[in-house]
Amino acid sequence: MTEEKQSFEEIIEKDGRLVYTCRGFSMYPMLRQKRDLIIIEKKPEGRLKNHDVVLFKRNGKYILHRIITVKPDGYDTAGDHNWWKEHDVKEEEIIGVLASFVRDGKEITPDNPLYQTYVHLWCDLYPVRMGLLKTRAGIGKLIRHVRKG
Repeated sequence: MTEEKQSFEEIIEKDGRLVYTCRGFSMYPMLRQKRDLIIIEKKPEGRLKNHDVVLFKRNGKYILHRIITVKPDGYDTAGDHNWWKEHDVKEEEIIGVLASFVRDGKEITPDNPLYQTYVHLWCDLYPVRMGLLKTRAGIGKLIRHVRKG
């Protein structure tokens, strides 16, 4: 008998939450790829707020990013490690919200004081951080171009 693969939406609808090993680097340094577990709960009723970490689906891909701007008709999001934004994420695209993550066996929730400190430092410095990440990406591109040339 083969096990039928379920979508994240189906798992959250059935179980009320999704427990999954982090994939990708967009939420680094908060989440480490293939090391940390994420616990995503069904999106609550009503509007979300700045700094919530949301799981949404766009163009067939699941994306876990932090809300950086709440707009009247959606949200702008960005990964903690990205310099670009996902603009105009609609309510209907959002599948769930990060309830906690597990690092080295310890569960960390958004109300944890260390998590709160990280979020405020990381998000309050967004313009500086984005400038640094963008500059680093540009330098890397220039180095690759010089090596090819």
